[in-house]
Amino acid sequence: MEPQRWLKKGMMVSLLLVSLAVEVLSADNYSRHDFPLDFVFGSGTSAYQVEGASNQEGRTSSIWDAFAYAGYAHGANGDVACDSYHKYKEDVRLMVETGLDAYRFSIAWSRLLPNGRGSVNPKGLQYYNNLINELISNGIQPHVTLHNYDLPQVLEDEYGGWVSREVIRDFTYYADVCFREFGDRVLYWTTVNEPNVFALGGYDQGNSPPQRCSPPFCATKSTRGNSTSEPYLAVHHILLAHSSAVRLYRRKYRDKQQGFVGISIYTYGFFPLTNTKKDVIASQRVRDFLVGWIMEPLQHGDYPISMKTNAGARIPAFTNRESEQVKGSYDFIGVIHYTNINVTDNSDILKNQLRDLTADMAAKILGQDLFSNEEYAVTPWGLQQELYKFKHLYGNPPIFIHENGQRTASNSSLQDVSRVKYLHGYIGAMLDALREGSNIKGYFAWSFLDLFELLDGYRSSFGLYYVDRDDPELKRYPKLSAIWYSQFLKGRKTSNVGTIELKKYPSLVSVGQLFE
Repeated sequence: MEPQRWLKKGMMVSLLLVSLAVEVLSADNYSRHDFPLDFVFGSGTSAYQVEGASNQEGRTSSIWDAFAYAGYAHGANGDVACDSYHKYKEDVRLMVETGLDAYRFSIAWSRLLPNGRGSVNPKGLQYYNNLINELISNGIQPHVTLHNYDLPQVLEDEYGGWVSREVIRDFTYYADVCFREFGDRVLYWTTVNEPNVFALGGYDQGNSPPQRCSPPFCATKSTRGNSTSEPYLAVHHILLAHSSAVRLYRRKYRDKQQGFVGISIYTYGFFPLTNTKKDVIASQRVRDFLVGWIMEPLQHGDYPISMKTNAGARIPAFTNRESEQVKGSYDFIGVIHYTNINVTDNSDILKNQLRDLTADMAAKILGQDLFSNEEYAVTPWGLQQELYKFKHLYGNPPIFIHENGQRTASNSSLQDVSRVKYLHGYIGAMLDALREGSNIKGYFAWSFLDLFELLDGYRSSFGLYYVDRDDPELKRYPKLSAIWYSQFLKGRKTSNVGTIELKKYPSLVSVGQLFE
């Protein structure tokens, strides 16, 4: 759908800030009741970003710890993070007060299996059992991710982690432990979070864990790795490990546990910079390299033709048996979406003999800087377009929007009007896609708390709740977005949210005062 049509439909929220009261007005008249009864609304985090207790009770280091300690997150780390390891009951209480149906979180592999395999850490097992039980006893559905940028460092040191086929065996073992220990209560499992961006940052540019890359493609000072081949190798092994875990679950657990296993993919709205044929083709090619890279093997058992053409022998080939194992190895797809990009052709770069994944795309990508704390433009037609493509290109699979949210600079202001505008626009876009037949099952706002961000440490925030890092107790405070989301979840029309009154407090307001 064109942006002009969105504007005519009034999909952009008008917000007026008056003194300490914020009135939310919109011409778009939808509510929670416009969604199916079984549609799931939630919010999410991941282990290293919120748990803290990184050196406590048996947890060992992960590749994300090493990345943070190397100073790549502006000197910050997740040693304490939001201390959800100790404050999980308080956080679940906030979820209940907000009205969440579900909570998406990840398990720290190195907390559960400190050696990457072998014996289970009883303290880690107890923590995740306690968290899951607390969620369920409060009527909140757990959605669990097994790997989110945090492979145990011991496996990285031993054989190179995801660039080795050995990781398939170890990941399958780890998944088996999780299915066995938690599968009686957890119905929704995501194997690997956004493997496309994980490989691009971790194995091509070197600006995310495990910071592997090779000159001249490195965005950091890392000197280990091979940017021309390792991104393809890492995703290849991720797909094989994912499909191995799915095969295990279907064979060993599904009949009894009745759960679902999927994988999540980072997406953009992909738009050609001009209407020229070259830019249109380049836009599709970039999408092949970022989304088709994961979806085409899952759907058809092989990589997109454009990838195999441009990467050649550097992209691994599936055997017939592997192709059959990967094809169809999902019960749902998690879509991660924040913003749009414009694409213009750059085919001349294919003349270079030395190319990395980015160069193989043969395009220039124009968009917002992932390394800044600049707010995202509210352009929800990009999400709607992507949902349309999943419907028509991949057989309309069940989809959960796993991450979607607004980035702002970290500060103590609770009046995050731009995040309210963002959530309103994108939830409205999702509703339009749902009405057009997309098979969407749920939506998770990113993120529940202001947490440790992969690229930005604590300089930027996505949270519905502010975490006061100057307070020894790391107190949580609801932002305007938490209140808006809560009122939406409790059935109020978005055009009739009315005045959200921050009472007489100029900055921080206690949870109890706002949820009376």
